[in-house]
Amino acid sequence: MRIAVVTDSTAYLTDEQCEKYSIYRLPLSIAMGNETIEETKMDSTSFFEKVKTMDGLPTSSQPAIGQASLLFSELSKKYDAVISIHLSSELSGTFNTIASLSKIYEGLAIYPYDSGISCSAQGYFVLEAARMAREDASVEEIFQKFEKMQQTLRAYFVVDDLNHLVRGGRLSNGSAIIGSLLKIKPILHFEDKKITVFEKIRTKKKALKRIEQLLSEDVEKGYPIVATIIHANVEQEAIEWMKTLKKHHPAIRYELSYFGPVIGTHLGEGALGLTWMEDQTKI
Repeated sequence: MRIAVVTDSTAYLTDEQCEKYSIYRLPLSIAMGNETIEETKMDSTSFFEKVKTMDGLPTSSQPAIGQASLLFSELSKKYDAVISIHLSSELSGTFNTIASLSKIYEGLAIYPYDSGISCSAQGYFVLEAARMAREDASVEEIFQKFEKMQQTLRAYFVVDDLNHLVRGGRLSNGSAIIGSLLKIKPILHFEDKKITVFEKIRTKKKALKRIEQLLSEDVEKGYPIVATIIHANVEQEAIEWMKTLKKHHPAIRYELSYFGPVIGTHLGEGALGLTWMEDQTKI
């Protein structure tokens, strides 16, 4: 069976990765004033600079249904099936849109997958699906691997301003008020596909130390780990954090990624995150 792998732009895979593994992307878009831009056509640095000049916050939107339909029509000419991997259905309607489209194509079986997360953590599933599809794995085998990957997947992040999440409807007002009053830098994570507060920490420095501790706990379990540092236009800070992590855990395979415009809209500039899981390339 010829299987195509599709994802959306919030996996923040590079053009090189998509080309190497024949991964197809559906871009989400950002509305900035009267202008709507596909996020694949705007780098994150330019995005955050433009946000500073705006009176309000940008808004994000899922891929157009016509664009998705066109892609699947093209894929039906070369493939028998599609595994379509998307950001959490609690953050966007993208997964539900693809799920609705999956019922109308004859001759092309579409299998949508709700990663329950976003960014590089979502990208882990995309890359593994692409690798397995190249090795002629079945859809069932790939989804079984996804279940195993979810068991070791972790993702924690810290934001500079909780109000972005609140105004975007991604975090409760109560959490934001507490954070503002007490100058707390909460560690956030995904729980049941939603962004929630994992722990309330006093400073960003202490929050990052706590995330390092959580990583150490998984390192002690003995399996190989891949870890990705993700940043919102603070690349140098992310690089310095990676150097610190490498000193403590040199055996980990580290990667550097970023929060692009869609996710950056909700997290704000200055956010830092760390995601990791069992390294599939070393199993």
